[in-house]
Amino acid sequence: MTQGFEEIFAEIQRGTDEIIPHDELRSRLAAATRDGTRMRIKAGFDPTAKDLHLGHTLLLNKLRAYQEAGHEAIFLIGDFTGMIGDPTGKNETRKPLTREQVQENAETYKQQVFKILDPEQTTIAFNSTWLDQLGAEGLVRLTAQHTVARMLERDDFSKRYKEGLPIAIHEFLYPLLQGYDSVALKADVELGGTDQKFNLLVGRHLQSVYGQKPQCIMTVPILEGLDGVNKMSKSLGNYIALNDPPQEMFGKIMSVSDTLMWRYYDLLSFLSLAAIAALRQSVREGANPRDLKMALGVEIVDRFHGAGSGEQARAAFIAQFSQGNLPENIPEITLAAPPEGLPLARVLKEAGLVASNGEGNRMIEQKAVRVDSQRVEDRALMLVPGGSHLLQVGSRRYARVLVKAA
Repeated sequence: MTQGFEEIFAEIQRGTDEIIPHDELRSRLAAATRDGTRMRIKAGFDPTAKDLHLGHTLLLNKLRAYQEAGHEAIFLIGDFTGMIGDPTGKNETRKPLTREQVQENAETYKQQVFKILDPEQTTIAFNSTWLDQLGAEGLVRLTAQHTVARMLERDDFSKRYKEGLPIAIHEFLYPLLQGYDSVALKADVELGGTDQKFNLLVGRHLQSVYGQKPQCIMTVPILEGLDGVNKMSKSLGNYIALNDPPQEMFGKIMSVSDTLMWRYYDLLSFLSLAAIAALRQSVREGANPRDLKMALGVEIVDRFHGAGSGEQARAAFIAQFSQGNLPENIPEITLAAPPEGLPLARVLKEAGLVASNGEGNRMIEQKAVRVDSQRVEDRALMLVPGGSHLLQVGSRRYARVLVKAA
């Protein structure tokens, strides 16, 4: 095997959790490299919200790696399946979206995806193209290819069934329809998060049923959000959106813990593995993790807002925080909150940054409060569970607060 292929395969494998079957993917990639053929690499995204966030970019970065190896990336927008709602990881039936909501969100996805992918090597597909045409007969034939027993092997379905929680029939359709996407696209490889493994395997099974060579599967880890605990999610408020303004994006990256920073380096940075290992060694030898976090912030902001924007955001952040003289040991506290969240003034009091709720509200009114480097002027702001925030009152009082569900 050539050294060139080894380097290609190492980059494609980077940051993955599991490859099924590993040896088969390796041999198929090697043959494609040798013969100069292109494989079809699929990753699906249901447009259930308008913004893509850094958690989504783990799959986009992997598609990009395949593109750089000369293969075709298929960015599949699940405009049909998005109306069902992916039940993966849910302990209750998910509220379906209307076709209008899904289509509106899908348009924003198309605008954001090329911040990472090469347009010349990307196919954007909508699964309504074939699923709208499937019809009642086709759907019945599709459901005949899987059993209820197999569906109940999936962790979330199994848990809900044992606990007596409702499982709607349409939720069983979701894995089958996602799997049929692979049949329609004749995918060679499908990418997904670790929580999507069951659905990806259904696609592999259905391709066999329909006489196709089964796709290989590659899963990537779930990226933790700013709280370092929960999956990055807009609904939890712990996300960094690709469309966040540069300074906001930079400030959010600076708010993550020093431990989570390495997770972000491993999964989000385009630096080589050797370069990241050298950074880890520099910290062991006394380098300040804050400086490395800034470097990561510059890299990510540049990626989504253009060269030079990261350095501008860094300079603004340093100026904002008194030339970077943040306290070395910022107090950290954890607060329990109801689903609607906690009022900011109360959080400031609980964090010891103000003496009372009244003082907290006065400081907000005086524009002396910042949350994740952004000045807050709204006394009604609530901090919801699932977020980790860097709070500042005045120029000298800081605290990092993790808000968890009560």
